[in-house]
Amino acid sequence: MGQGRQENVATSLAGAVSEEISASLAPVDAELERRYPGDPGGRQPVHTVYVPGDVFAADTIRTWGDRALAALDEHAPDAASFAAVLGLGDDLAGPVYDRVRAKLEREPIEDLRVDFEDGYGPRPDAEEDEAAARAARLIAEAYAGGTSRPKAGGGTAAPYMGIRMKCMEAPVRDRGIRTLDIFLTGLLAAGGLPDGLVLTLPKVTYAEQVTAMVRLLEAFEKARGLTPGRIGFEIQIETSQAILAADGTATVARMIDAAEGRATGLHYGTFDYSACLGVSAAHQASDHPAADHAKAIMQVAAAGTGVRVSDGSTNVLPVGTTEKVHDAWRLHYGLTRRALARAYYQGWDMHPGHIPTRYAAVFAFYREGYAQAAARLSRYASRAGGDVMDEPATAKALSGYLLRGLDCGALDLDEVSGATGLTRTGLEGFAAPRRADPTISGQ
Repeated sequence: MGQGRQENVATSLAGAVSEEISASLAPVDAELERRYPGDPGGRQPVHTVYVPGDVFAADTIRTWGDRALAALDEHAPDAASFAAVLGLGDDLAGPVYDRVRAKLEREPIEDLRVDFEDGYGPRPDAEEDEAAARAARLIAEAYAGGTSRPKAGGGTAAPYMGIRMKCMEAPVRDRGIRTLDIFLTGLLAAGGLPDGLVLTLPKVTYAEQVTAMVRLLEAFEKARGLTPGRIGFEIQIETSQAILAADGTATVARMIDAAEGRATGLHYGTFDYSACLGVSAAHQASDHPAADHAKAIMQVAAAGTGVRVSDGSTNVLPVGTTEKVHDAWRLHYGLTRRALARAYYQGWDMHPGHIPTRYAAVFAFYREGYAQAAARLSRYASRAGGDVMDEPATAKALSGYLLRGLDCGALDLDEVSGATGLTRTGLEGFAAPRRADPTISGQ
């Protein structure tokens, strides 16, 4: 079939017009790139576990895994009983249960924070000094030469580890700074800062407190000859002023800017934030309307900045009779699934008994939607038709979904590659379209 008549193409604007517009928008282009670089890529842990500084020990991670496995053995010894508690369908029961047990044996904790704040409390200076030095030594030993991967055999290290220091408020500021200094100095003395190092700054109320943290880290890097910007940190959102400032602006957005590129995450503090608003103790939960409002503001402020958002925790512990454990498991599972649907892919776990339902919720979330997501991404990548018209933004979301499933162990690379026709590099290309064109390479 021959080609039709070639159309004449005419324009009215001189080339200088486009050049002038581009020149006028150059500052905006630079600002957009600086403020909204997109997701940093790499793994985001599905949870953070906090362990008080005086409790943390060399076997903490393995102990948590063993206690979680013991809880399963006692209260849900097989896939059918666990599925019955959580309402999992027959198609998910076996795969989820098997993967949960394997995860608890291989990598029970993805992100661990040794706590020197609320979970530790005020102590004599000598005692906290010693605990901070011990935390540095134990974390350095767990990381097998500074790598962010667990040692062979699993259980001695988590992919991400660090401390939560005391906040920048006047009564505890000096103590928090000293603990951080001791901890970082100890890591350097033991071989260097591990790739998986994460620091948490709690109870941030003003952007100036974030700036102070930046200046502190700058001073440490300069004192020890580290690359500027090497050390990042998470910001905990635990006060109403962190969401809405006195002048009506969103404080949390200013905090991200004040971090000067060092902020890695925003973590919602369920109970401090709820109490700050006057929510009664019986109703302080991560699904309270006040919590939803705060996290929605955090999510919008962080979107596109490369700063990731984490949900909080539940204080209902799975302990006691089997009936009570099952009730707590159902609550935790439901809250975790609710958070995942709202794109909060990380949360806090406060007890070993929470870990089975954390992973069950995460694995079920990715496994039940994996086939459809993979099929849609495959059609998009191959330019094939289908019953859904997807756009680049949707392809980004689909590939991000599959990558998160791979990172946590819910999915295997062979099954994802088989269903999508994409390697991991190809998936990453779709997940970061501003950095690479996945239609050109990586498939």
